Amino acid sequence: MKDQPLRTTVIGSYPFPSWLEFASRNLDAFGSADREEMIDDAVAVAIQDQLQAGLDVITDGEQTRLDFNLSFYGFLDGIELEGESPRRFGPPAHDQRGKHAISGELAAPKGLGAVEDFVRFQRLAPSDGPTLKASVPGPFTLSGRLLPNKQYQDRYAITEALLPLVRKELEDLVAAGCRELTVDEPSMSCYAYKEDKKRLVDIFNRTVEGVVGKCHLSTHFCFGNFKGHAVGWRQYAPMFPEFLDMKVDEIHVEMANREFAELEILETISKRCDVAVGVVDVKSYYIETSENVADRVKACLRYAPADRLSFAPDCGLSQTARWAARKKLRNMVDGVMRVRSSI
Repeated sequence: MKDQPLRTTVIGSYPFPSWLEFASRNLDAFGSADREEMIDDAVAVAIQDQLQAGLDVITDGEQTRLDFNLSFYGFLDGIELEGESPRRFGPPAHDQRGKHAISGELAAPKGLGAVEDFVRFQRLAPSDGPTLKASVPGPFTLSGRLLPNKQYQDRYAITEALLPLVRKELEDLVAAGCRELTVDEPSMSCYAYKEDKKRLVDIFNRTVEGVVGKCHLSTHFCFGNFKGHAVGWRQYAPMFPEFLDMKVDEIHVEMANREFAELEILETISKRCDVAVGVVDVKSYYIETSENVADRVKACLRYAPADRLSFAPDCGLSQTARWAARKKLRNMVDGVMRVRSSI
């Protein structure tokens, strides 16, 4: 159980400040000390925005990452990074992200970078403030951007090679003091309707086995959010009941962008673990009011008890403009607090 009913949280990513985006395209103009200072400043900005919103759980905004998972490939040995988009023109979408060729044994001798990010986060965040959360993509999701070869002949073979690397990163995060940890596996939710769900559950459980019971462990299931577009069939029904066997303390589901379809699934999940509900839409520039959020929280309470519920945006906020993200988070927290104060 959580220590706070109707807890407010986030998934992981937060918009980059405009100056960081500019600087990242001109890194050769900066020295190593300049770059470290920029990262510290960007994380401090993300922390400050979340503190001002009043969240119970915050992240570092994943300010060192390109998207929630793409930067992890830079830590892997045995791959050739794809530098060109396979489709450069037309509507922006998922198929404009290239895949990386595997050139040797997959390894991460220096880790995947998440531990260093968390240590920075601990240093910059207030010691008496909200709970600090780290997010790491799971091996099945990470495998989706790597091309099979003779050594790793399909996606599952690649996943098995990545699994111990991710597991080690999770264990090292907990050793570094991380007590709130999310394993992002959107590929599992996007493709559960056509994959062997028991196999996916087994992959997940072997990934997290070293940290179960040592932190508040959650997983995030959504249907994609590259350039504000979904990629998968947006239905939760195909995942259950099999996904209830995942060894987690909390499951996060995307609801706002889906007009709260399948809200009754909260009852099923909450009988097994906590459930975090996406109540603001990161793909829309409609700014949900506090009243909107309060009404959504009350609707969720019809299916799950308060001590099982958390509330968050549908997904990470990296694809949302910062001005909108700030307003959405503030109204989300205010709406949840209105209901929390009445129970």
